[in-house]
Amino acid sequence: MAENDVRKISLFKLGWPVFVQCLLSMCLGYVDTLMISRYSSSAVGGLGNANQILGFLTLAFTVISSATGVIVAQYLGAKLKDKLNEIYTVSIFFNLLLSVIISLLVFAGCDVILRLMKVPDSMVADAKTYMEIVGGFMFLEAMIDVYGQIFRNNGRTKVGMVITFGMNVINIVGNYLFLYGPLKHLEMGVKGVAISTTASRMVALIMAMLYFRFKIEGHISMKYLIPFPKEILGKLLKLGLPTAGENISYNIAQLFILMFVNSFNSEVVTNTKTYATIISEFAYLFSLSAAVATAIVVGHAVGAGDYDYAYEKVLGTLKKAMVISLTIAVVNYIISPYTIGLFTNDKEIILLGQKVLFVCVFLEIGRTANLVIINSMRAAGDIKFPTYLGMASMWGVSVLLGYVFGIVLDMGLVGIWIAMAMDEILRGVVVFVRWLRGSWRNKSVVEK
Repeated sequence: MAENDVRKISLFKLGWPVFVQCLLSMCLGYVDTLMISRYSSSAVGGLGNANQILGFLTLAFTVISSATGVIVAQYLGAKLKDKLNEIYTVSIFFNLLLSVIISLLVFAGCDVILRLMKVPDSMVADAKTYMEIVGGFMFLEAMIDVYGQIFRNNGRTKVGMVITFGMNVINIVGNYLFLYGPLKHLEMGVKGVAISTTASRMVALIMAMLYFRFKIEGHISMKYLIPFPKEILGKLLKLGLPTAGENISYNIAQLFILMFVNSFNSEVVTNTKTYATIISEFAYLFSLSAAVATAIVVGHAVGAGDYDYAYEKVLGTLKKAMVISLTIAVVNYIISPYTIGLFTNDKEIILLGQKVLFVCVFLEIGRTANLVIINSMRAAGDIKFPTYLGMASMWGVSVLLGYVFGIVLDMGLVGIWIAMAMDEILRGVVVFVRWLRGSWRNKSVVEK
């Protein structure tokens, strides 16, 4: 192996920056809402609606960014660095073109979008202001995502962490200046928050471009688009479209589950779902960071044709991740009266939250297996099977049984959570068997 072989980097060294980055990304999503709530409670709803809409639209960017990571890792593993310049260039320019079109559509059509989403009239003005600014510059986020995949799959996971940290700092400082600091007299409110969010992304993109320019072995240039490398774009779309389709399907399925929760018309149920989700995120983030680190190594190993190494690495990671994530889930359940108590004193919410977090222990078994194995299957180029399996299971088990258990059998929130656990466990068992059988071994995107 070469000295810079990513396979020689420990999973911990690759994974801990991913964990911190995911944690910081979660914080970035909450900061705007939290800070504006202290400034004006009436603006919170508008901001929340705008973020939900924009969050759904950003799924379009994952078509290229997710595929970029798979191809970069495999080509690096195969030592085919002469093709990487084309891959980098096509990924950046195609995602830029796609995201600019979406940004323009959001900017020009936000009134129509808000009407279609039936946003209350009292929230429309703030939602529109936020969407015009943040949505109009959505291409910044798309570019950051692509560069992030390039850095990760070059083994530079710390870079994404540092960039995300910088975004958080700039966003918080900007929000403070507009809402409470020297610029408060401008009374920009939501507009100020939108400006600071956009500014933080601009700085992040500049940081990413500079790091790529001086630290990554590769170039981005229009000359690599002449003649246009249709083969590379074809691979990106072939790998990216199924993943993006699954993400969209998942988000729609979650909207249905949210409708089931809201149908109880109970503040206790709604708040319990929110608190339980936040608490269980810690186990999820650990499993996710382990899965991402393993997928990077698997991509390089498959590119090099070292399938046995990839096979053993995934099984080894799965054992360790299962033990740690289950331990976190069990601890979450045991201390849940105290952790939920940090949010509320309502005994009914605390009791219901305990029951949900008990189910989360079993849910985590399936989710950990899914995260580790499915991310590795995708890194190996096995894209379609986990996509079709996920879409079938999330609708046939999570949504359908969520309705049956939660609504029809009147098991409430616990019934919905049981259905989600069954979905995760079913998929976990199926992909585990597929990994053992080795059906992923002939899916490499690298020409041999």
